[in-house]
Amino acid sequence: MRKKKSVGEYLAFLSVKYEVDPEEFLYSLRSAEEHKESRCDKLSIQCRGKTKNKFIFLIKRESEVIAQCRIDEEFLFNESNHLRNFMDIDEIRRYLSRKARTAIAKSIKDLQTGMTHVNLKAEILDVAEAKHVVTRYGNHASVAKALIGDETGTIKLCLWNGQIAGVSAGDTVQIENAQVSAFRGENQLSLGKKGTLSNVEIVKPQVTSMDLPTPTI
Repeated sequence: MRKKKSVGEYLAFLSVKYEVDPEEFLYSLRSAEEHKESRCDKLSIQCRGKTKNKFIFLIKRESEVIAQCRIDEEFLFNESNHLRNFMDIDEIRRYLSRKARTAIAKSIKDLQTGMTHVNLKAEILDVAEAKHVVTRYGNHASVAKALIGDETGTIKLCLWNGQIAGVSAGDTVQIENAQVSAFRGENQLSLGKKGTLSNVEIVKPQVTSMDLPTPTI
């Protein structure tokens, strides 16, 4: 049987999901009780009344209602309550893990462990010598680590078999559907079964006679 979330855990999850500071969020709820409404960054909060010892809040992002909740008066005005104390719950960890996997990485500095479906363009800076290994399925394979980089940083890309001969230092490549994993404490990219790697031809502008400076006599 699933354990019911406490009001603190629920509010902490909302602050993470909608990317607002948890303590500012709690302060805004208190302010809404006093002034009927308040704002917390992109969220608007309305206090819709009180039943017994619970305040009813309506929380919206622009015109979208994201939550309607009842909060105990004792919890709301207890100065010892801090939403950051409720962050270590499974739902928040699972949400952040899903978010990391589906986040869009436009550059190497954006890469985080667990990301999938990574698409980016980078330059091959170096390709290490291939090693022959036996996979866990008993197959013989060649594997090599390529160091790739863009204007934001570098990362190692794991290459297998025919992928190794397909690239060399100085190539610009387009990587599609890669995934980020940690190996010995260091992030690395791998293509897996669905990832692809292709060379990108860099077209250099051609210089014509019109572009050349006119000689002076």
